[in-house]
Amino acid sequence: MKKTRKSHVIGLVFGLVLLLACIVVANLDNIGAVRPERPAKYVFLFIGDGMGASHVAAAESYLSWKEDGEKRLRQLSFTGFPVLGMTATWSADRNVTCSSAAGTAIACGVKTCNGRLGITPDGDTLESLAVALKEKGYKIGIMSSVPVNHATPAAFYGHNTDRHDYYSITREIPASGFDFFAGAGFIDYAGKSGDMKDSRSLLEEGGYTVCFGADEFDKRKSEATKMVLCQETGRDRNASEYRVEKSPGTDISSGEMMNKCLEFLGDKSPFFIMYEQGEIDWAAHENKTMPMIESILKLDEAVKVALAFYRTHPDETLIIVTADHETGGLALGATSTWNEVDLGWKTLDSIWVSSGYENNLDYGQNRAMNDSAFIGWTTRGHTGGPVPVYAIGRGSERFAGRFDNTGIREKILPE
Repeated sequence: MKKTRKSHVIGLVFGLVLLLACIVVANLDNIGAVRPERPAKYVFLFIGDGMGASHVAAAESYLSWKEDGEKRLRQLSFTGFPVLGMTATWSADRNVTCSSAAGTAIACGVKTCNGRLGITPDGDTLESLAVALKEKGYKIGIMSSVPVNHATPAAFYGHNTDRHDYYSITREIPASGFDFFAGAGFIDYAGKSGDMKDSRSLLEEGGYTVCFGADEFDKRKSEATKMVLCQETGRDRNASEYRVEKSPGTDISSGEMMNKCLEFLGDKSPFFIMYEQGEIDWAAHENKTMPMIESILKLDEAVKVALAFYRTHPDETLIIVTADHETGGLALGATSTWNEVDLGWKTLDSIWVSSGYENNLDYGQNRAMNDSAFIGWTTRGHTGGPVPVYAIGRGSERFAGRFDNTGIREKILPE
């Protein structure tokens, strides 16, 4: 009898040990696995076109000099985000990407060839992150400080073998069904030859209310179901391309533009907003240091609006700030000696202010000015280096470390 009871006890213990071992083994499969979770309800993706780490450092160094005599670091709002990552930027056919290929990689999660937009190297159509979120019930806002049909914003709705086929790209906006677009206006407003139906008529026929300037937006926003908001300076004309110039007083600021987008979309439904600061790239192409910094400060102004929204919705909001590539090969402290130097912000700032914030120096004069301030530029094109990623909010931990730019899509929308 005792022997039988002892056998039952041993069997019970053995069974419990076996059950425990099975549980442990089952859980081993999940160790290190990142379980997808639902995406943030509110997602802001900021793209500083051409903005490398040195561009950000230059902006902060200038702010430190301007506001505090370089006694302490003055940070941009997004460099204080708790998560820092880095993305590779090469395209499918080049070590150095263009904006359309990089925009496609970010928006669609697939590498493509330079010059292509929203399609694979083989010509297959890709679905962007914005389209996927729209299908999940998100409202979508696509915004840029440069023309709405330029490469980066177009990567979220357009499909073309030629990124410069601007009029055809504009014609794809109604098919997207996105809720809000904003930018400087449109390149090829009435087609390359100027004899096609103008972009405003094209979009209004597609169900959009098209407004030029803040006043028109305020008057017509209540009647609109879908909105395209352009700067007053883009009214009934071709928007500028690759021109760095001071924004007229009538232009809507970056922060105000973001506020108008939030006003239109509201917070009852989930939303995804992509905002691009395009002139960072344009200024860097011309190696113009102060206009480049001014553009980064404008980007920061828009990010601050998103941060204010985040603070009222901290558990539901994700903010990412990154770049599509680096432009100009910027170096701080460029000198022919081994000696450390102080950057010449006083010189750069005085010329910038005295020029009326235009910096209309020719290439030789501009280079001499940069050299005198120990600011170096190695190229007037793009470079192939990685770019930083800053993130805060729900799911931001996924953006830590080094990853390819194609990974941004899946990190925003885990499936």
